Parts: sequence; C-alpha cells; structure tokens
Amino acid sequence: MGALAVLVFALPLLLAVALWIRVDSRGPVLFRQTRLGRDGRPFRILKFRTMTVVEDGADVVQAERGDVRITFAGRFLRGSSLDELPQLLNVIRGEMSLVGPRPHAEIHDRHYAGQILGYEGRQAVKPGITGWAQVSGYRGGTPTLELMRKRVEYDLWYVRHASLGLDLLILALTPFALLRARNAY
Repeated sequence: MGALAVLVFALPLLLAVALWIRVDSRGPVLFRQTRLGRDGRPFRILKFRTMTVVEDGADVVQAERGDVRITFAGRFLRGSSLDELPQLLNVIRGEMSLVGPRPHAEIHDRHYAGQILGYEGRQAVKPGITGWAQVSGYRGGTPTLELMRKRVEYDLWYVRHASLGLDLLILALTPFALLRARNAY
C-alpha cells in the first residue's frame, strides 16, 4: 500500500522524467531486465532507461564512471536514483519490497555466487529499492570483487536482522544516502 501511495504522489515526476528521456535519446523510456528475487525466482525489473544501449542477456556490462553509454538525462537520473522509481510497480506486483538487498543482473548473480561465500543468502528476502548496503555507503557500481564482498556482507547482515524497525530506519536514512551520492553515476 505504501508503494502505491508513493507512486500516486510521484506520478507528475514520473511523467516529467519519461518525457525528458523521450526528448533526450532514442529508444524506450523503460529498461527491463530479468533479475532474481526471493528464493531465486526471476522477475523483470523496471527502471527508467539511462543508457543508449539497452542490455540484457549474457553480455551485461556494469556501467562505470564516465561510461559513454550513459545519456545526458541518464547521468542525472542515476546520480539521484530517480531511475529506480519505476520499481514501485515491481513492489506493487509483489516482486520487490521497498527495503531489501538490491537485485543484480542474473549474470552477476551467477558470477558472484561462485566468488562470494553465502552470496545466495541475499535471496532469502525480497529484493528492495533501497537497502542496508546502500545507506551504508555501498550504492552504485561495484567495480572490484572486494567492493561486492562488502556490499554482500551488508546485505546478509540485513537478511539476518530484518524487521519493521530496521526497514523504517533504512527508509529514513535513504534520502541522506542519496544526498551523499557516493559511487552513483
């Protein structure tokens, strides 16, 4: 119900962002990609498109700072995390939660499951739009295995300690994490 209220409240912003993407670059407004949710169930995540090349499948390459594929509008949307707003629809559909470990591309899940002990434990809960790792400074790209290990460590801590109180704390801290904008591009 909370996601629906936010969606209704944010509708003018969603429409403005969609129009900006349409004017800024050719291609669809929304980016859809298969991600793994709770218990490893696949779902199609929704995001505002921020790149000129829409990727899905085996060759998913994580964006980097200064990546030429990121559009003009995309730079702002990624830095502000406004590109994540369509995921409110994933929450309404029951595929995601407002709070939980961020879902990664399927190819990254397979890769990191073999590299990081306990990685699949992240899927014991629904993935979220925001999470403990994000408000703890692990938002945005993870160009090294060590950074991904740290993010997963925070995700697994969240899974072990998940509660309404913790979710409310994470939701309260999220705007401050967005203002810090570390690692987001």
